[in-house]
Amino acid sequence: MKDLMWATLFHLGRNFCGDSVAFKKGDNLAACFGFKQMDFDEAIWREATERMAKGGVNTVILDLCEGVVYPSHPELAVKGSWPPEKLKGEVSRLARMGIEAIPKLNFSTCHDDWLGEYSRMVSTQTYYRVCREIISDVFEIFGRPRFFHIGYDEETAANQKSYFLVCMRQGEMWWHDFLFFVKEIEKRGSRAWMWSDYMWDHEEEFLKRMPRSVLQSNWYYGRRWEGEPPERPYEAKRLAAFEKLDKAGFDQVPTGTNWVPPYFKKGENNDANFAGLVKHCRKHVDPKRLKGFVNASWSSVLNESRRRRVFDAIDQVAAEAKVW
Repeated sequence: MKDLMWATLFHLGRNFCGDSVAFKKGDNLAACFGFKQMDFDEAIWREATERMAKGGVNTVILDLCEGVVYPSHPELAVKGSWPPEKLKGEVSRLARMGIEAIPKLNFSTCHDDWLGEYSRMVSTQTYYRVCREIISDVFEIFGRPRFFHIGYDEETAANQKSYFLVCMRQGEMWWHDFLFFVKEIEKRGSRAWMWSDYMWDHEEEFLKRMPRSVLQSNWYYGRRWEGEPPERPYEAKRLAAFEKLDKAGFDQVPTGTNWVPPYFKKGENNDANFAGLVKHCRKHVDPKRLKGFVNASWSSVLNESRRRRVFDAIDQVAAEAKVW
């Protein structure tokens, strides 16, 4: 149990919010792929990593998006994107601090604006080639990371209802592309990691067909736990997924947040979620299959309030790691 991952999610790039964001900014069709420059404060990043190391937070998931100049596809970079050498240096610096850096690229069609025009070529030979080349670039930068997070969450029409171009895979196409990414990662000696929400609406299919090699991060952001009525009907299904994944033999890294869901009342916080998640999963997930925990603030560092949320997420992880 001493090898548990106590992790936070950090966004190097932020271009995963949907084409509607760019349109609302008045950009034209040819340039409607979100952010045009990095919104990443390196001083706060340094301060955050020092805070992680001091608190015993031993893992950071780096959501790369447009934050890297990929050698095979430099056209995806924006102003301020990090060159590969810089990111490689940060991975090494983190390792010296006792922090394992895990790369993340979200290949869900709900969160792939960072792919630029290629996000509109899903499931084509061009798409597979580009994704393969970018994955190879990331392996070159990170060496051979133990895990590679591929996201794959929220690929539904409902989650894209505000987008001006909706794209989603389903049925055999979803599985074909998903397994393509798993194969690309595993053949390079790493292990694929995903958000588990596809299971919520495809439970039987998911439990039957999902490779047990894929590390699962089911996420639950509510405040109600076992024996309590859920705040929203769908949350009961989300909470139950931890135990179902465990009984099916999946390794898990449960994920919580200090982000405030939209159904909370104005002024309410979600600071108790992560501690509740740790307590719940300690009871319902076999220790042999419990590989750690993630606290995702889902926040950049654009202003003081968001900076505070990032740091609070780190502190919540540190507090749970300390008493584990």
